[in-house]
Amino acid sequence: MIHLSRPSLVLAGAVGCACGSVSDFTTIGGARYSTLEQAPTTTPAESAAARESHAIKTVFVVLFENKNWSDIVGNPEAPYLNSLLGTAAHAESYFDNSSAIHPSEPNYIWLEAGDNLGVRDDNAPADNSRATTKHLVRLLDDAAISWKSYAEGIDGTTCPLVADGLFNPKHVPVLYFDDVTDSVSPSSPGCIAHVRPFGELAADLASGNVAAYNFITPSLCNDMHNETGCTKPSAIANGDDWLSRELPIIMASEAYKTGGAVFLTWDESVNGESPIGMVVVSPFAKPGYVNRLHYTHSSMLRTAQQIFAVQPFLRDAADSPSLSDLFATYP
Repeated sequence: MIHLSRPSLVLAGAVGCACGSVSDFTTIGGARYSTLEQAPTTTPAESAAARESHAIKTVFVVLFENKNWSDIVGNPEAPYLNSLLGTAAHAESYFDNSSAIHPSEPNYIWLEAGDNLGVRDDNAPADNSRATTKHLVRLLDDAAISWKSYAEGIDGTTCPLVADGLFNPKHVPVLYFDDVTDSVSPSSPGCIAHVRPFGELAADLASGNVAAYNFITPSLCNDMHNETGCTKPSAIANGDDWLSRELPIIMASEAYKTGGAVFLTWDESVNGESPIGMVVVSPFAKPGYVNRLHYTHSSMLRTAQQIFAVQPFLRDAADSPSLSDLFATYP
């Protein structure tokens, strides 16, 4: 297997890059934060006015686990995912977080906040929850934009803060923010309302009640994580089978047909330094298009912020390119 090293610099002029100067950042406790966070947040009226002209109205982010892009592309154990590449757009130089911080949990938090916020392990929210309100779903809430986090393996009666069977909270980033969980309360009504069993997604799509932003966490068997104890002995095959069942349901929905975008990616690479891939399935994606621009999870975060017109850009997202080059119509 060939492992490509992570480039140390983003090429100047990359599509969608709004690069800040050194003075745009401050360091607190060893973590880098964008001073642009201090700008006023987008008001609901401003956000709604900006979104009115946007083609993309509904976002689905699906996270798989611990694979290099070279493990996926052309792999006969992932026939469905590879079949998407003829009509989807994809990036072959998409990396995890821009600071090569692992294991899984820091990458999930990065997708929500543009930084790992000092987290460097996979501990439960009771240990790693953060008080900051500078994260994506809080911006969505403040702009009156609906969101849900769907997870396999939860029952929807409590805020799922502890691992249970094939579910682990480390794969649900919103569970690491006090304003979502009411300071790590299993009975938090806001958390219970927003973090729902994945089985409810199909009904929400069918009824037209799907949220604008949807973060999807498959079980440990279906996210390409577990090697044993699942339907097939291949982790990649199990994830591909799951995707072949679930993605068509999303694509058949009115929400997808009239403004949907599905972002398929992985939390981190096997060795922490290789591309993990990003596949965009959308009526607005460039069909069969591939680029090799340098992206990270900050690019996914910036893209979501642009689609929903919520500002300020969060931490490293302020200095990262969006995924706009993968779309024929954006945002």
